[in-house]
Amino acid sequence: MRKPPAILLIGPTASGKTALAFELCTRFPCDIVSVDSAQVFRDMDIGTAKPDAATLARHPHRLIDLITPEESYSAAQFRADALREMQAIADAGRIPLLVGGTMLYVKALREGLAELPQADPALRAGIDAEAAAQGWPALHAELARYDPDTAARLKPTDAQRIQRALEVVRLTGRTLGSFFAEQAASAPPFKLLNIALVPSERSVLHTRIGERFAAMLAAGLVDEVKSLREKYRLDAGLPSMRCVGYRQVWDMLEGSLPAKELRERGIYATRQFAKRQLTWLRSMDGLTVVDPLDASAVSAVVAAVEKHLA
Repeated sequence: MRKPPAILLIGPTASGKTALAFELCTRFPCDIVSVDSAQVFRDMDIGTAKPDAATLARHPHRLIDLITPEESYSAAQFRADALREMQAIADAGRIPLLVGGTMLYVKALREGLAELPQADPALRAGIDAEAAAQGWPALHAELARYDPDTAARLKPTDAQRIQRALEVVRLTGRTLGSFFAEQAASAPPFKLLNIALVPSERSVLHTRIGERFAAMLAAGLVDEVKSLREKYRLDAGLPSMRCVGYRQVWDMLEGSLPAKELRERGIYATRQFAKRQLTWLRSMDGLTVVDPLDASAVSAVVAAVEKHLA
């Protein structure tokens, strides 16, 4: 049977994905599915650049506001939820338009996921205790002895990934790579058009990032984080508080980051995040790459969608 069409619109932060998605929704019968690991959290609106209520009324987004900032949401959960929403959209005779910049979610959707063991809270707590006593570089060195390939890809300070890789090794005696090698490619049951927005001028992207983070601060990002801390039981290790922008505000509120450095530190962290997103994009195949800074970007994307739907 012919697969129903779907559109995947991805790119780094501040590359213009949202505006382009809204333009596509005015031209084609598209329904938006968010591909954003920060927008899944309720009450985290300013720092995630979540559309406001009026915009959501015009352009509803699926897979936002799913969980509280106290909870976690995995790439596997995203894939299952996204495929369900995509099928519901297709069944209604419309076109799923997936929009976002969480590249792990993109990879999970396009390729499937390895069957990794479930997290072990007690083991994770033990690893955290070791890290508190020895430092993450020491645990990175241990990982290098048992899983050198994974360790070589990680910085000695990448706490979250070092913890997970060590957890897998200690639980199973196997490396992460051995699980990924067994992963069976599992393409979604849709005819996907993969559009990637890749700005030709990094300096323009950096300027946009700076302007956007400054606007978030002006809109009340610090007060938003204060409210989250009052409403929920949060700590710096939760995925919600590791989100770019939120982590920097958290550090400021905890006193480890001077208030006068918040803006620049937030901008720097966002630029580094965008750099990682672009690195992911360069590693992906099957993408229709569009320069969002080009005056013909919208017409190029519209033409690609028209051809895809023909």
